[in-house]
Amino acid sequence: MLEKMMSKQVYFILRCVLAAVFLYAGAGKLMDVQGFATVISGYGLLPGQLNYVAAVGLPLAEVVIALGLLWDVKGSLFSYVLLLLMFMAVLAHGINMGLDVDCGCFAPGDPEGEAYHSLREALLRDAVMLAACGYLYFLRRVKGYRARPVPMFAAR
Repeated sequence: MLEKMMSKQVYFILRCVLAAVFLYAGAGKLMDVQGFATVISGYGLLPGQLNYVAAVGLPLAEVVIALGLLWDVKGSLFSYVLLLLMFMAVLAHGINMGLDVDCGCFAPGDPEGEAYHSLREALLRDAVMLAACGYLYFLRRVKGYRARPVPMFAAR
């Protein structure tokens, strides 16, 4: 049983699930950049126009990181972890400030955000995804699974 939990298939499936979350989240936000900028402004962390820049940049980063994780490109898992930690810090800020806002995790107006407005739930979900990233790192170390080099920098 333990060997199955450490198999290449589990490594692949976990990468695909994590990538699917970021791909879905990023694509949804790109469909309504202005709405996502409004969600970002609700946290009060960025001045004016930077909300719009972040509303374009963050979802693009999510999509690129998701694609990198699908293909197991070197650096994509690390980037995923960094973005998750940033999201978790923003959620913790919102909880600390007592904000009742859409977490901004998925597209503005998504059913989860509309129904719950729960920053704590979103923080827990991100913590579970962070634990999954930790497990991927564990599998890489123990089983020797290696990410592919970034294609443009690969030796020809």
